[in-house]
Parts: sequence; C-alpha cells; structure tokens
Amino acid sequence: MTTQAGQVACFRNAAAHLRPGGRFVVEVMMPGLRGLAPGRNTVLSRTGSSKWAYDEYDIATQTMSSNYIEVVEGRGSYRSIPFRYVWPAELDLMAEIAGLRLDARWDGWTREPFTSESRGHVSVWQKPGG
Repeated sequence: MTTQAGQVACFRNAAAHLRPGGRFVVEVMMPGLRGLAPGRNTVLSRTGSSKWAYDEYDIATQTMSSNYIEVVEGRGSYRSIPFRYVWPAELDLMAEIAGLRLDARWDGWTREPFTSESRGHVSVWQKPGG
C-alpha cells in the first residue's frame, strides 16, 4: 500500500475480520533516513561486481522506492519497488482509527525490545473484548 488512505483501509479491513480479542500483526522496516547525506535523497544499500541496490526517498510525502540493478552476461535489468514508509506512532493511530489497540511491539520475530536503533519492527494490535 503506497498511500496513507490505503494503509488505513488495510487496518479497517483487518479489524472488520477479527473477532473480539483477535490480533493483527505487521512486520515493517524502519526507513533508513539516517543514511541520507545532507541534501541527498538516495541511500546505496548494496554494491557488487554485477548487482547494485539503492533506496530513493521523498521525505515530504513519506514515499520511497527500493531499486535493484543487475548485469548478467552483459545484459542489464532494473526493477523498482514503491513504498510508503510509516512510523510506529502513525501505525498506532491507524490502528486506533480502526478500533484496535497496541498489544506488543518488538524489534523482530525473536521478540527483542524495539528501540530507537531498531531497523524494523513486528507490531501486534488487538481488537478489544473477548
């Protein structure tokens, strides 16, 4: 989902399908904005002899794309995947709009604590009741 409206609709749809006490779980990456040099909008994420990857950010719209370039036997390929990055607090607000409440948030599937240094998170929201 590359729009805020689409993301809110996803939360509402999940909540509509949950029974009381049911949970909605999402794994999300944290945007790599710390990797942006001043005045730049691109972060190189992988380099190699035949593969390169970079993320391109538009901070004003909270959009980004992950871009991949590969050269095999002299032939190049390129693909770009669009995203709309979301901060945990915004996800919690979307959940509240949908009638859910935050139950847990971890750094990942191993349930390590989520911190300001986390590169992603697994968040769990619960439908009240039950």
